[in-house]
Amino acid sequence: MIKQLIIGFIQGFNTSWWIEITTVKPRCVYYFGPFKTSAEAKAAYPGYVEDLNNEGAEGVVVVIKRSNPKELTIYDE
Repeated sequence: MIKQLIIGFIQGFNTSWWIEITTVKPRCVYYFGPFKTSAEAKAAYPGYVEDLNNEGAEGVVVVIKRSNPKELTIYDE
């Protein structure tokens, strides 16, 4: 159990930073990345939000986190 926790902790440090943007309209989750640091992701996210706003997206929520997304766009039809 402790070994698994330690392995998970170490793997977390090896995971890249991603920007997760969720929109209400359309109902989507977008992932942008990978980034080496959270600072790089924080510097980049306003451009992605601007693009989504220009496309008419509403209810935009941004989360910057370590992740390894399997899909870059998840949408609810």
